[in-house]
Amino acid sequence: MNDVHGIEFCPYKSKVDFEQLQKLFNLCAFWAQNRSIEDLKIAINNSNPVITAWDGPKLIGFARATSDGIYRATIWDVIIHADYQGQGLGQKLIKLLLRDPLLVKVEKIYLMTTYQQKFYLRMGFIENNTSTMVLGNYEYSQQELNIENLETTGIIS
Repeated sequence: MNDVHGIEFCPYKSKVDFEQLQKLFNLCAFWAQNRSIEDLKIAINNSNPVITAWDGPKLIGFARATSDGIYRATIWDVIIHADYQGQGLGQKLIKLLLRDPLLVKVEKIYLMTTYQQKFYLRMGFIENNTSTMVLGNYEYSQQELNIENLETTGIIS
């Protein structure tokens, strides 16, 4: 663990306290309201790296990424408890992610933010209005995404 202003940073996803993480999201992240602990476990299990920030036993920050290790990565769910913002802790979370072996050689690292563009611009990110698109999985029924269905329609063979 690294220490900044008495805050410890932990790179081990096995140390995530899911109940505290769920509370942190519900308290401080409009975009992550009501995430279930079960779903958080799935997301974190499929993410590398995962960094948490702790003030003693209290989880006060979190960030995670997904990456192929060479071409593309995406940073997700960066959050610092409101009482701890403005101390450089969010920057430390991002720097720890970017120094992880899964991200150091990646050609392009993406992230999505609604209101924090200025924060990420100060960290060297640039706005990208040309290549980002979103498809919500809920827009297709499981039947439409069924491989057998795609085979019978001739979409794949």
